[in-house]
Order: sequence, then structure tokens, then C-alpha cells
Amino acid sequence: MARPSVIAAALVLAAGLAACATPTPYQPNRPGQAASGGYSEVRIEPNRWRVNFAGNSLTSRETVEGYLLFRAAELTVQQGDDWFAIVQRDTETNRQTYVEPDPFYRPWYGPSFGYWRPSWRYYGAGYGWRSWNPYFGDPFWADRVDVRTVERFEASAEVVTHRGQKPVADANAFDARAVIDNLGPRVVRPAP
Repeated sequence: MARPSVIAAALVLAAGLAACATPTPYQPNRPGQAASGGYSEVRIEPNRWRVNFAGNSLTSRETVEGYLLFRAAELTVQQGDDWFAIVQRDTETNRQTYVEPDPFYRPWYGPSFGYWRPSWRYYGAGYGWRSWNPYFGDPFWADRVDVRTVERFEASAEVVTHRGQKPVADANAFDARAVIDNLGPRVVRPAP
């Protein structure tokens, strides 16, 4: 009787961990989602919007910026307009570096040993006699430190939507339906 509930709990836990290890899909940005991040928008004027897309640490800058353009195009079509112009656009990068000691390197000696610590000397060909002690590095395993840098990208744009024919000479003007057609196949939506 308990076995099916244990299996079900293990499957739910595995699905939750798998959701944490995926890039941000194209979704509204709401708290408590399986994958953090997504799009949001604020209406500034009747045809002017502030659009944002925030990705998690597994989402590339290219994907974040592409999803921002896709959301602006979707918003334009939803308003009954044909094209949009980007007035202002910015992509912020949040970088954090974590330095953690190697979890497998824990010295067995402690403060109760006072100034005593393990050390030895060895002969290295071409280097002569060298010494080792735990306070000055480790010749065999480098510094035994794990260094990781995590990046998260968030793109934002101020978008003005318009009806009619898109101006040909304006590099900041986008045909909303063309953007949806071109970027739509690369948009990954959340799993149901």
C-alpha cells in the first residue's frame, strides 16, 4: 500500500528537479512557476508599452532577446495593430561568482591539534625538493576550490504599436506578423 505512494512521490520529486534544470520557457512571469522568469508588460499610453523578459541562469541572452521581440509582436497583434517600433531597448546581465571549497577535501585535523598540521617534503624532477602543507596549497589537487560564474539576462524595451504599413527606412520598426512567423518556431512554451 505504501509502495505506490513512495513511487508517486519519487516521480513528483524527479519532475520538479527536471523543471529546475531547464531554460525559462516562453511564459508569463509569475511567482511559483516550475521555471523562474518569463515575460511581463505595462501599458504606458494607449499604444505604448514597457515589455520585459527575464530568463533564468540556463537561458541564453539570444533567447531572452528573441522572446522579448516575440512578446512585443504578440502584444501588437492582440491590440489590433500591424507593426511596432522599439523606442528604447536594454539587456541587463546579472553575474554572480561562487567560490566554494571542494567538498571532498576536509582536513581530519582540527583546532585541538594546536600548531601541528600534516606536512611533507618531496622531490620533483626539475624542481628539486619541495614541501607541502595544507595552508599553502596542494601540489596534487591544485587549490581544491570550485569556482562557478552564473549569468542571468533580463531584456526590456519600450514599444509603440501602429496600424498600417511599416515604414521601410526605420530600422527600429518591425512587422508584428513577420516577427511571429519567423521567431514562432523557436519559441519553447512550458510543458502542460
